[in-house]
Amino acid sequence: CFLREPNEFPTPKTGNMGRMHSNGKGISKSAVPYRRTPPSWLRISTKEVIEVIVKLAKKGVPPSVIGLQLRDSYGVGLVKSVTGRKILRILKHQGLAPEIPEDLYHLIKKAVQVRKHMEKFRKDINGKYHLILIESRIHRLARYYKRTKQLPGNWKYDSTTASTLVA
Repeated sequence: CFLREPNEFPTPKTGNMGRMHSNGKGISKSAVPYRRTPPSWLRISTKEVIEVIVKLAKKGVPPSVIGLQLRDSYGVGLVKSVTGRKILRILKHQGLAPEIPEDLYHLIKKAVQVRKHMEKFRKDINGKYHLILIESRIHRLARYYKRTKQLPGNWKYDSTTASTLVA
C-alpha cells in the first residue's frame, strides 16, 4: 500500500552543487588528464619549475597566477605532474604561502570595494544587499578554513579592519 521500504525509491545523485546566492547549477567543467606523468615533449625539469614558482612568489604573484604563467610561458599544464606537489604545497614548504587563502582574500577585497562604494552612495539599496551577501560568503568560507586549520581559530573578519588585510 502506502508504506514503502526505505530504499525503494532512492533519490538520484546528481553531484551538482548549487550556487550560494543565485540560481545556477552549472554543468561546464574540465577534466584533469588521466596520465599523472609529465608529457614527453616537456623540457623543463622539476628543479627549474620550483625555482620559477619561488621567484614569482617572491615578487608577490598569487598562486593562481603562478599556475597561469607556468602554463602559458613554460608549457607546464599541471605542476603536480612535473614536481609531485601542487603550487601551494611548494610555497608552504618554502615559507612563501599567503597568510589568508586566495579565494577568501578576493572576497574580502570585493567587500572592501563595495563598502567604499556604499560610503559614497548611501542610498544604494542593491549595493547594501550585495554587500550582505558577500560578507556572508566571507563568514562561511572563514568557518571552513578555521575547521580545516588553514586559518587560526581566533581569526575573525571585521569590516572596519578589512582594508588593512587587502592593502
